Amino acid sequence: MNAQLPEDLVLGQNVVIHGDVSIGRGCRIDDGAIVGRLPVLSRDSSASPGEPGPATLEDGAAVLAGAIVFAGARIAAGAIVGDQAHVREHAVLGPGSVLGRGSALGPHAVVGANVRVKTNVWLTDFTVVEDDVFVGPGVVTTNDDEMGRGRSADELQAPVLRRGCRVGGGVVLTPGVEVGEGAYVAAGAVVTRDVPAGALVMGVPARVVRQL
Repeated sequence: MNAQLPEDLVLGQNVVIHGDVSIGRGCRIDDGAIVGRLPVLSRDSSASPGEPGPATLEDGAAVLAGAIVFAGARIAAGAIVGDQAHVREHAVLGPGSVLGRGSALGPHAVVGANVRVKTNVWLTDFTVVEDDVFVGPGVVTTNDDEMGRGRSADELQAPVLRRGCRVGGGVVLTPGVEVGEGAYVAAGAVVTRDVPAGALVMGVPARVVRQL
C-alpha cells in the first residue's frame, strides 16, 4: 500500500487497502471493506485492460461493511457505498449519492449528485445516471442485445437516466434506452424504448400511461 491515510480516517476491523489509494478528510471505511482492488478480467471481457489508476475517496465518503471499491473508481464527497455493494474500475458515485446494500456500479458507470440507488441494483457498464434520480430496489440495467457474444466496449449501449427521474422496484431497462427528465417508471416494468420527459410508464413492455 502506498497511500497516506488522513488522521481522521475511521477504519473498521479487517479493512484491506490496496495500492496507490487517494483518501480525503473525514472518510469512513467499515469492517471487511476493500478499497483499491484490481479487477480480474476474462479473456473475452469488454472491460478496459491495463492499469486503472488509484481508487479515490473524496472528503466525507463512506465505504460500509463488506463493500468493494475497485482501483480507478471514484467515490465523491459525502457519497456512501452501502454494505456489500461494489464499485468497479472507472465508475463514479457522485457527491452525496448513496449506493444501497448489495448494489453495484459496472465499469465506467457514472452516477451524478444526490442520487438514491436502493438495494440489489445493477447499473451496468457505461450507464449514466444524472442528478437527483431515484432507482428502486432490484432494478437491472443491460447494455448488450447479443448478451455477451463478444461485442467490444465501444459497441455497448447502456441506459441513460435523466435528471430527477424515478425508477420503481424490479424494473428492467434494456440496452440504450433513455428515461427522460422527471419521468416515472412503475414497479416491475420492462423498458424497451425511450421514456419521454415527465411521462409515467408501466407494463411489459412499458407504455406511456399519461404525462405528469
